[in-house]
Amino acid sequence: MPSGTLYIVATPIGNLEDITLRALRILKEADLIAAEDTRHTKKLLSHYGITTPLTSYYDQIEASKAPALLAQLQTGKTIALVSDAGTPGIADPGYRLVTGAAKAGIAIVPIPGPSMLTALLSVGGLPTDQFVFIGFLPAKSNQRRKVLSRLRQEERTLVFFESPHRLRDMLADLEESCGDRQIVIGRELTKMFEEVLRGTVSELRALLHEREIKGEVALLVAGQRAEERQEEQPQLAEEIRLLEIEGLSLKEIAQVINARHGIPKREVYALGVELREGGKE
Repeated sequence: MPSGTLYIVATPIGNLEDITLRALRILKEADLIAAEDTRHTKKLLSHYGITTPLTSYYDQIEASKAPALLAQLQTGKTIALVSDAGTPGIADPGYRLVTGAAKAGIAIVPIPGPSMLTALLSVGGLPTDQFVFIGFLPAKSNQRRKVLSRLRQEERTLVFFESPHRLRDMLADLEESCGDRQIVIGRELTKMFEEVLRGTVSELRALLHEREIKGEVALLVAGQRAEERQEEQPQLAEEIRLLEIEGLSLKEIAQVINARHGIPKREVYALGVELREGGKE
């Protein structure tokens, strides 16, 4: 029996009108819809009069549920995978099912549509020719700062998702780790209380200081400018010299500075070699 097809169906991130005609047809014709939250998806299906059977497929059961869904696909069934909002697999369940289907030779068809990621990039006003999607940062501040420090020298626009109750803490860590960059905050995109805020980290921290933050949040953070990197170089050189005075080798210095600031070890090592050679002249 020929295998069925796995459809990856993008659904609205807020406004129910933001669904494609093709997505509606696939949801109607599929044998089964695998949904992150069946209660949430039922509202969408009910709105459009779709009665296709539903099954749960969320993070906590993804590993155990994927084999059963793959088995159904291999019997010729068609399955539509949806998340609560946006495109499945983008910070949502879907990875294991897609990779399993690919390995099994099952057809995987994208049904493109809404995504908070591309929605914010399209209106944010920061460079979009190159960007890096980070997704959700760690919940704990010390772990979050480590990740942000490693991203400090990234020149491309950074894209984050964040929970509303952690947003203020995340902004504080962002300013400390990456400086007072230009950022864009998108909240409740395509919904009734949609809001897009633009400014520096410090400006938006002040604006949100006493506000109750609700809803889905995404952020764009400007990449490091070439001028910023040039400004950092003298400080980095001085830090290397001080660590050399303490008796550390270049390899050890590179490890220490990488841990402190997230600067690539090879970059620190290369500057250390350059400083040593310059000192011999």
